[in-house]
Amino acid sequence: MLRVGLIGTGWWATTVHAPSLAEHPKIDFVGVWGRDQARTAELSAARGARAYANLDRLIDDVEALSFAVPPAVQADLAVRAAVRGRHLLLEKPIATSLTDARRLEDAVAATGGASIVFFTHRFVASTQAWLERLRRRGGWTCAHMDITFSSPSLETRSPWRHEHGALWDLGPHVLSVLVPLLGDVTAVVADRGHGDQVHLIMQHSAGGSSTASVTLTAPTAIGTHLLVDGEAGREVLPTPSLEPPLMVAAHQTALSALLDLADHPDRGHPCDVHFGARVVDVLDAARRSIANGCRIEIGA
Repeated sequence: MLRVGLIGTGWWATTVHAPSLAEHPKIDFVGVWGRDQARTAELSAARGARAYANLDRLIDDVEALSFAVPPAVQADLAVRAAVRGRHLLLEKPIATSLTDARRLEDAVAATGGASIVFFTHRFVASTQAWLERLRRRGGWTCAHMDITFSSPSLETRSPWRHEHGALWDLGPHVLSVLVPLLGDVTAVVADRGHGDQVHLIMQHSAGGSSTASVTLTAPTAIGTHLLVDGEAGREVLPTPSLEPPLMVAAHQTALSALLDLADHPDRGHPCDVHFGARVVDVLDAARRSIANGCRIEIGA
């Protein structure tokens, strides 16, 4: 049993992280820490865990931490946990600045703790099976993905999403699915559309290319669509369900991956903190492309 604590008490923590931790058969859900102590007490009581007023005490009492806080908050807190050797189940993006992402990546690497980034789509069972089938086949040369949602209350319900927009909230989902099929992104051109919409054109290390469009401010929520072209023809991703029970199951899959990585660090994982940092690198490049209207080489 891995002793795990939860950092965060918002909707995502309450709806996904907490039930996942409480119900996972190989997890001892130790406690919760949040900036709102009333919500911390309520959530911990509902899930049979301890409410912590002191974050460092929670870090001391566990072997791993599950994060459900805004990325700028996560980056600082996760470094505090990483330097003490704790395993980390992180949310995407791992940070909203490249400096913070690399600082967190370095902290994890220095202590050798396990890390998994919860790119939700990558841990949904149906999407995992689809990706694995396409990866085995290979030969994919281009793809297009769009994620379209309508979130009119972003400013009040999720200030960080209101500030950073769809690029930083939905862009990580795009990269988590396209990179396994086409390779790392080597260059990006980005521009804005209506509202917070962002359009991306990306070159990939395997020689292919992709386009993507993301928005949280569409008139109506449509969901996720992905098509991939290659030597074998065209494949379309079955529309993934975002119902809470399936999200809890996906989070438990991520937890199991963290357990396995903690026991077998030599195996590695494609969704570890290093991939999380590469995602931030691409998002930062897209941000710079929007600002100056230029193609940005990744890592240049």
